[in-house]
Amino acid sequence: MSGERVFVDTNVLVYVFDDAEPKKQKLATHVLTEQLASSQIVVSTQVMQELYVALTRGAAPIATPDIAERAVRDASAFVVVQIDVPMVLEAIGDVQRRSISFWDALIVRAAVSAGCDVLLSEDLNTGATIDGVSIQNPFA
Repeated sequence: MSGERVFVDTNVLVYVFDDAEPKKQKLATHVLTEQLASSQIVVSTQVMQELYVALTRGAAPIATPDIAERAVRDASAFVVVQIDVPMVLEAIGDVQRRSISFWDALIVRAAVSAGCDVLLSEDLNTGATIDGVSIQNPFA
């Protein structure tokens, strides 16, 4: 395993389970498998919470509550960043400075605090670098 740390946003994990998006499902599975072999994967408590909600919400949920719980338990095996008050306040500052959503800013702050080299997300500008973290959209 190289020393690279890769933060994985919720959307990448959700697509692993989303049969309605077969192309993204295949890409997400491939990217995670590739990262597991070469990098240290990082998520945050926010990602774990969002993962459960995204998989179980709505009239036609992507997964059953049992499968969603298993997905969260599996994600807890990665390096997990605990969201804390300083991160929340830094994210608020990023919202004002960078014109991104609060939730995306909190993901960025978690990635920065964990010393990640890369943040995999389809929600931010691919190719951008924020405080040393390179944003990459694995679905672009």
